[in-house]
Amino acid sequence: MNKIDKEKKYKKLIIALSVILPLAVASLFGIPKIEGADLSILPPIYATVNGLTALVLVAAVVAIRSEKRKIHENLMKTAIVLSCLFLLMYVAYHITSDTTLYGDLDHDGKLNAHEALKVSSGLLLYRIILVSHILLSIAIIPLVLFTYVKGIAGNFSSHRKLAKITFPIWLYVAITGVVVYVMISPFYG
Repeated sequence: MNKIDKEKKYKKLIIALSVILPLAVASLFGIPKIEGADLSILPPIYATVNGLTALVLVAAVVAIRSEKRKIHENLMKTAIVLSCLFLLMYVAYHITSDTTLYGDLDHDGKLNAHEALKVSSGLLLYRIILVSHILLSIAIIPLVLFTYVKGIAGNFSSHRKLAKITFPIWLYVAITGVVVYVMISPFYG
């Protein structure tokens, strides 16, 4: 099987995952929560996983620049596994817990005028980071998967070109995942 055929083999799956995963995550916020499970320990854990993903991504770039292809490949597989682990924990937390609002000082699930005024400058920054994080986390799914498939198919020229786009976006998503957690953590109930 040549490079093009290997890539075509995964194209429909990548497109399907790129549509299904964001829709599934978005649907979490409209479904009733599963009662009785306390998974409040997960946010700091999945924030740490995001931080580890960022470190692994940087190490993978260092490895490939040092022409250590196998180490690079293993690190990229690790980054993908970490991202999947993050997604699983994120989903588990959000199907069992109400959404935490930035600035909800009394933890009542609402942001009243007094609370909004108290955190106003931070709230705007938080929302900018959160929205960019969410939008780019949607975009990164097909970018990572297509970049990975090009690499395992041996299409290294296309892999390198796409990786130059994928890497900074994935790194941004991983880092802002940590930043979002640090900013929202004081408001967990």
